[in-house]
Amino acid sequence: MVKSVCGYCGVGCGLEYDEKKLIGDIAYPTNLGNVCSKGVSELVSMQTPTRLLRPHMRESIENNYNVCSWEEAMDTIAEKIKASSKNKIGFYLSGQLLTEDYYVANKLAKGFIGTNNVDTNSRTCMASAVVGYKKAIGADFVPVRMNDIFKSDLLILAGANTAEAHVVFHNQIKKAKKEGLKVVVLDPRQTDTAKIADLYLPIKVGSDIDFFNLLSKRLIDEEKYDKTFVSKYVNNFDLLKNKFKRVPVTKMLKRTGLTQEEFETFFALYTSSKNIITAWTMGLNQSVQGVDKNLALLNTHLLMGSIFKEGNGPLSLTGQPNAMGGREVGGLSTMLAVHLGFDEQSIKKVSKFWKTDNIDNKPGLTATQMLEADLDVLIISHTDPVYHLPHRNRVEALIQKIPLVIEINAYNNSETSKFAHIQLPASPWGEKEGTQTNLDRSITKQVKLTRTSIDCKPDWEIFQLIAQKLGYKNAFSYKNTKEIFEEYQEMTKLNSYMDMSEADYDNLDNEPFVWGEKISSFLTDDKKANLFFVENKLLSEKSSLDYPFILLTGRTRDQWHSGTKTNLPLTLLKYKELNFCEIHPNDADRLGIKDQDEIKVISKRGELVTKAHVTNKINEKNIFIPISNREVNYLTNDLLDKVSLQPDYNHSAVRVEKVDHEA
Repeated sequence: MVKSVCGYCGVGCGLEYDEKKLIGDIAYPTNLGNVCSKGVSELVSMQTPTRLLRPHMRESIENNYNVCSWEEAMDTIAEKIKASSKNKIGFYLSGQLLTEDYYVANKLAKGFIGTNNVDTNSRTCMASAVVGYKKAIGADFVPVRMNDIFKSDLLILAGANTAEAHVVFHNQIKKAKKEGLKVVVLDPRQTDTAKIADLYLPIKVGSDIDFFNLLSKRLIDEEKYDKTFVSKYVNNFDLLKNKFKRVPVTKMLKRTGLTQEEFETFFALYTSSKNIITAWTMGLNQSVQGVDKNLALLNTHLLMGSIFKEGNGPLSLTGQPNAMGGREVGGLSTMLAVHLGFDEQSIKKVSKFWKTDNIDNKPGLTATQMLEADLDVLIISHTDPVYHLPHRNRVEALIQKIPLVIEINAYNNSETSKFAHIQLPASPWGEKEGTQTNLDRSITKQVKLTRTSIDCKPDWEIFQLIAQKLGYKNAFSYKNTKEIFEEYQEMTKLNSYMDMSEADYDNLDNEPFVWGEKISSFLTDDKKANLFFVENKLLSEKSSLDYPFILLTGRTRDQWHSGTKTNLPLTLLKYKELNFCEIHPNDADRLGIKDQDEIKVISKRGELVTKAHVTNKINEKNIFIPISNREVNYLTNDLLDKVSLQPDYNHSAVRVEKVDHEA
């Protein structure tokens, strides 16, 4: 049996392969043999008719693609990069890339081309959590691990549907409940996750800051916070306390949609719990106040001292297999490499390590800024921005203005492929090797299970070919992923708290390496955490008479993003349809809509047709459409958090109409 790890969500489950099937690795500590339906289907995704197997090129998006050689494609790309200003070149990466792919791309772009326009689709998922961690505890560091739930008394899931987005972790939660763990779920939808909750709180969309502020204020007012911990290890307590004296408590509770009784029940459970973990994901992050929501949540852990202790901590749940690894490498335009920024000292250290003088000292464009920046060259790797960026009509108009769009992908049916000029065939999961970091800092290894298809190449090798064509052969002459990983390990020594250099690449086949286990205090300069007063500024798009509903979006259990891989196995199409819209029965009655009726959902930006799923498991005046509907972002607004520049996906105003086929 060949051992590898899953390439879907951030849990990072161990798998075993015997040429005919995949099963969970019973000895792997992350999942102990458990695996979800997506994970066991990955062999199917390697053998689909939608695979991109040869390079293709065309002069205009109006033309058809023609097969070309790698040499022709590389010549065209290198020629255009050489003729372009460095500020007009962008690298749009993905949390599905391996760490070695990220490393080579980041080194090439920032270190040698000299552009910091290197960002990732993780910008749309985890950027607010990154900023929140850095502001509060000093670094993008997750101070708690998944198995801590077995040492905890209370798990709060805020805007996180683990039953569908992190299935194996969810099963661990159910097991921990049998051992005494209590679970609270905060969500405007009564999701599958809410079914296992000891307390389900149907919070209104956009009121997360109000909820966590009510909690923090109550802890302070009743002196139920950890006074010793706060005094020794936390800044800004008096400022926060004074600010809370003037907040409108009654109005805040009303905005949450919760009753006083519901909040009292929660508060009693919270204050009676010795060990507390709060886990969250897109429900908080994907907001015009995503950073503030993270800070409001983090405040509660700092007040209680429920951090850097077993069974305690704020646990951000990454959605992609290597979103964490990309952040560690430096695959964001707002950082340089290995969690270092663009300050003079960091640039000096990285320049010396990479043996280059080309590093710019200004942050680059984020994924949410690149398309409007009048770029000359955009390289997109293993992601589909036309599908996943908000306000899709605008995205389509902008990407058509870029003279050269290069798509590196293992599949030929992305939405972005319609707007690319060059397609380069990359090796998918199972045909390549390399490392990834799961959501709680476990570095694992994907292993090559079968031969690489026809003319495909691993992503790192594609970036290396571009580098060599640009004349950087000495800096880019890697023979395999082990060489890249070991160079990256050496680079992490530039940052004092990163200990990846202690990992053994070869041993990662057998067990993961968990970095940061020796970190037991805050990573700020003064070794103290920072409290922040934030308030709900009601900045998201508001409903109106014309657009009376708020649209929510999210994953379903068996589908992955646009479904490039997961639409194909029949086993993954049975649980839930790809295209549906949850709507409350009272709203459906008012509109004359019955279950399974065809409906049109319309925003100021676009519209789509879907099928009504009438259910009382969603709040009135909210609707939910899964992201497996490839058209969903024709509806979403493009408001961004002003700090993280993460989109406000879950707060778009829409109206719903029944489709009248007789009209």
